[in-house]
Amino acid sequence: MSETLPEKTPPVSDEDVPASAAVIAEWGRRVEAEYRSAAITHHLTLWLIQMGASPDLIHDGLRIVADELAHAELSHATFVDAGGGGLAPIPRESLALRRRPGETLETSVVRYGVEVFCLGETVAVPLFKVLREKCVVASAREALDRVLKDEVRHRDFGWDLLAYLLELPCENDVRASVDQEIGGMFSRIRSNYAPVGGEAADTIPDADRAWGLMPIARYREILERTFEREYQPRFAKLDIAVAEAWARAAGTEK
Repeated sequence: MSETLPEKTPPVSDEDVPASAAVIAEWGRRVEAEYRSAAITHHLTLWLIQMGASPDLIHDGLRIVADELAHAELSHATFVDAGGGGLAPIPRESLALRRRPGETLETSVVRYGVEVFCLGETVAVPLFKVLREKCVVASAREALDRVLKDEVRHRDFGWDLLAYLLELPCENDVRASVDQEIGGMFSRIRSNYAPVGGEAADTIPDADRAWGLMPIARYREILERTFEREYQPRFAKLDIAVAEAWARAAGTEK
């Protein structure tokens, strides 16, 4: 399933909209993030092969690797159009997953699968929708169009993977891992998308929006809505309670 994109204002040349330093920095960050996603997904898919997982999941994982590399290339084209130059090398240690001592392969998979896909790719769908809303610079729009179409499949991969793991004989270990790790996962995603003080940053220049950026406050708003509309009901369908962990991460636990 892919995202149906509404018609928007016709794209314009990058020469018509000056790119700020914030635009250049953000698209440089996206190049790194998409490339890292390709490496992480490739490593996770290797683990799926090693554990003899469903061929459908393995093929989906490999397709996502190709998607993420395409996203990185499109993001780099936008970075260059914005006036970006060379990018610093990505630390190689950040391009690999790590097993914990004594951890089974299945629980390693669930740790990364839930955080990267069930959480990260699920919130990415509404995030990229909003990023695209006022994006009119041609290369930025092309990149966001492709990402938004792909993110729905990436989100679904995460939830399919978790459901699959819960059908294995190690179900109890999988549930225990999610229960133990979900609070930290929520804290990290809130730190990334809803930082303390970020609610005050509710405006950015129109030119930055034209390049596919949005205010930090919108990230916070979208993340909160994603918990209510996506995270909580999807986990509930799998008999996983997450409300208390979310409240602790948000600092609102009574």
